[in-house]
Amino acid sequence: MKVRIQMVFETEDGVPQVIEEVALLERGSLRPSDLGLSLAEAKTLLHGMQQSMVAEQVDQYLGRFKTCTHCNAPRAKKGQHTIVYRTLFGKLNLNSPRLYDCPCQKHGRRSSSPLTELLTSHCTPELTYLQTKFASLMSYGLSVDLLSEVLPLANEINPRSMRRELQGVAQRIEGELGEEQAQFIGGCANDWAKLPPPGPPFTVGLDGGYVHASDQKSRTEGWFEVITGKSIKTEGGGAKVFAFVNKYDTKPKRRLYEVLKSQGLQMNQQVVFLSDGGDTVRDMQAYLSPESEHLLDWFHITMRLTVMGQLVKGMKSELKPDERHVQTPTVLASLDKHLESVKWNLWHGNVPHALQRMDDLDDDLEMLEETPQNKKKLGKAVKELRGYIGSNEAFIPNYGERYRHDETISTAFVESTVNQVISKRFVKKQQMRWTQGGAHLLLQTRVQVLNEDLRNTFCGWFPGVDADQQVELKVA
Repeated sequence: MKVRIQMVFETEDGVPQVIEEVALLERGSLRPSDLGLSLAEAKTLLHGMQQSMVAEQVDQYLGRFKTCTHCNAPRAKKGQHTIVYRTLFGKLNLNSPRLYDCPCQKHGRRSSSPLTELLTSHCTPELTYLQTKFASLMSYGLSVDLLSEVLPLANEINPRSMRRELQGVAQRIEGELGEEQAQFIGGCANDWAKLPPPGPPFTVGLDGGYVHASDQKSRTEGWFEVITGKSIKTEGGGAKVFAFVNKYDTKPKRRLYEVLKSQGLQMNQQVVFLSDGGDTVRDMQAYLSPESEHLLDWFHITMRLTVMGQLVKGMKSELKPDERHVQTPTVLASLDKHLESVKWNLWHGNVPHALQRMDDLDDDLEMLEETPQNKKKLGKAVKELRGYIGSNEAFIPNYGERYRHDETISTAFVESTVNQVISKRFVKKQQMRWTQGGAHLLLQTRVQVLNEDLRNTFCGWFPGVDADQQVELKVA
């Protein structure tokens, strides 16, 4: 059996203009491997169809410029060059003529290249989209291997060109981000009261992760911080993630505001921010909403208390009561009691009493007649916790009450976001080192992919790109 595949190009009145044979397939006795098209045949067929279709499209487009649009006089040809254009189905070499302007325009001997002016990029939007999407999810090398395996791209893309395409997309996204502002609270309270009912509050969790730096000067300076977060809309709208390199980004507040705005934030809507209390995230979340509430994450408090409890446990196993140190068991029991009291008071939002119990912990350590290994470490931990709680006193609520009312008290849901946004692409099983600029740009495309926004972004840039990637074809 022979199968001939032809392309028929029709004019606007439906009359066939060109009939071109694209491929000839031969089949013998039926075997599973010969049923339908093989991958190699499909790639060859798509490449051939792409060449024929693009050549016809270019010919029709350039035909509009062969004569002057004002006087219909033929335009003189100055020369011709070749444009390399990369598509989903192979690299194409397109002839691009340069034509002189008609003398009736009185432009002198000016010339232009219509095809060059049309194709400002040497890569189709669809190919750029796929490269950006896959490179945002996995390494550049694996992305190249995947696309080359299923599409007739041969050796036409490589990790370096893919990275260049991704960074171009990320820079365009960054260029469309508005300017940074000190605050984003707009209007007045009277206007906010007239807005529709806002619905349930937003919950925004913020946390950080670390990425291996390319310009490592020492072992301790080999990493830089990436801030990431998740905004959850309780009813409808789901969740969205965002991320940026802390010391590189100049628009962190704008970035967070745009995420909330895309989820339908109103000025009369409550927003609950949970973070680890660091200066960076505390400043970023300020003045974004008049109904915002800023809370210190319980997880970061209890994590410190757990470490202190382990230090006390180590001291108990090290110190044994004897005749010379009869007070040791009493002091260790007091340490346990006061540490539990610190946790209880913080859980119920009673910061002053918690700080007093920390002072009692210091006194207990001074009363120890011996100097166990963990004594210095525990003293340092108590001092650090006191400073941490003192600087975040205004952001410590009654966690117990919030917990009983099913309200969020922890950024545990952001821990998975750190893994999803940062670790899987930048750290785990990845041997790459990153510049701050390169990591920041990749983060912007990665969050667009994870939020399922990248396709819509391309639709906004290129009106011909279909939003849902499903096109109904007319079948004869």
